[in-house]
Amino acid sequence: MMKIANAPCSWGALEFDLKGESPVYLQVLQEMKETGYQGTELGDWGFMPTEPAKLRVTLERFHLELLGAFVPVAFADPGAHRQGKELALKTAGLMHAAGYPDAFIVLSDDNGAVDQRKNNAGSITKEMGLSGEKWKTFAEGVQLAAKAVKDTYGMKSVFHHHCGGFVETPREVNMLMKLTDPELLGLCLDTGHYAFGGGDPVSALNEFNNRIWHMHFKDYDPSIGEKVRKEKKDYFQAVEAGVFCELGKGNVDFKNVLKVLEATGYDGWIVVEQDVLPGMGSPKACALHNREFIRSTGY
Repeated sequence: MMKIANAPCSWGALEFDLKGESPVYLQVLQEMKETGYQGTELGDWGFMPTEPAKLRVTLERFHLELLGAFVPVAFADPGAHRQGKELALKTAGLMHAAGYPDAFIVLSDDNGAVDQRKNNAGSITKEMGLSGEKWKTFAEGVQLAAKAVKDTYGMKSVFHHHCGGFVETPREVNMLMKLTDPELLGLCLDTGHYAFGGGDPVSALNEFNNRIWHMHFKDYDPSIGEKVRKEKKDYFQAVEAGVFCELGKGNVDFKNVLKVLEATGYDGWIVVEQDVLPGMGSPKACALHNREFIRSTGY
């Protein structure tokens, strides 16, 4: 049975160095509980307690499971691979020691760090992508981190494609999956990022099937996507404009997404994410709307 979680990014607690303040973790967890979620991801390192016992006690206080942690690494740079592996191990070690050995390490690019990718999010052409050798370097870095986590803690890793990074478009997601070991690395399919990146999430579910070990439910407003493209706004400006809207208000076909997940026997977590910048919007109200939307589909 699929379980429903949320993540700190829905409250503006992001891995990026941005202006504005997000709510403290206790408020975020309290509001997750009050709006009907069963679990959470860890958020950026340091957002929640980094001492295992305190982390466990805190999550149990709010009756929430810990199901994963986002680990961004500039995998296209071979010089970043060792540091990325160490960050993945540190994060996995925290979750494992806190008593969550089934939690995922959610690997991703260091999104937003390369101007061309950041400035053209949602409009990526093949020419803006990685070359053959760079693809090899990228995949090797991802597998290095995933293997270290598996060998050390027996924990699984997934890769999160993301607008503003080097794995955004359907073609790029497909390339990374081809270059990595299906026994070592799964895919975290994010419906909103996949749609903003030019793809159809339902098609992705069918195409990648057994590689999808983790799901992020995010909606995408194509009218805002088109507007930010015409106005040449970057990834962060697109988020600020509301390109990732409340569930059911964009073009992601969640009913068919759930239908395919059921047909393929997916029994993992569904993590609601509505990316907002720090201090933006009304996160608790949005979290409640999004939970009620999923409940209306039978979950």
